[in-house]
Amino acid sequence: QVQLLESGGGLVQAGGSLSLACTASGRSVSSSTMGWFRQAPGKEREFVATTGWSAGITYKADKADSVQGRASIFRNDANTVTLRMNRLKPEDTAVYYCAADRGDTRRWPSRDPEFYDYWGQGTQVTVSS
Repeated sequence: QVQLLESGGGLVQAGGSLSLACTASGRSVSSSTMGWFRQAPGKEREFVATTGWSAGITYKADKADSVQGRASIFRNDANTVTLRMNRLKPEDTAVYYCAADRGDTRRWPSRDPEFYDYWGQGTQVTVSS
C-alpha cells in the first residue's frame, strides 16, 4: 500500500509562485506514473500535470493546457514529486491532489484519474487577486 502526502499549499497572491510536494511512503513509487489533479469548489476534479515513462526508459511529462508555460513537474527522488507553478491566477484556486499508479510496470503519463490507484488527501491552494 502507498500513502501519498501533499504539502506546500497555502495562500498566494496572483502572479506569485508555489511548489507542491507529494511524498510517498509505504513503498517506492520510482516506477509509478505520478499525477497532480485539482478540484475547485463546485467543479469536477481536473488534470493538472503528470510524469510517467516513455518506453519504460525515460521520464515523460504532460501538462494541462491551462497551466502550460506556468507549471513544471519533476521527481526529486524515488518517493517525491514536485509541482511547481508560476504566474498564479485566481482560477488556480483549488484543492490539489497527488496520485500514483501501482508502478508494477513503467507506464506512460496519464490525464485520466481512473488510471491512478493511490491518492493523497489534498492540499489547499488559494490565489488572491
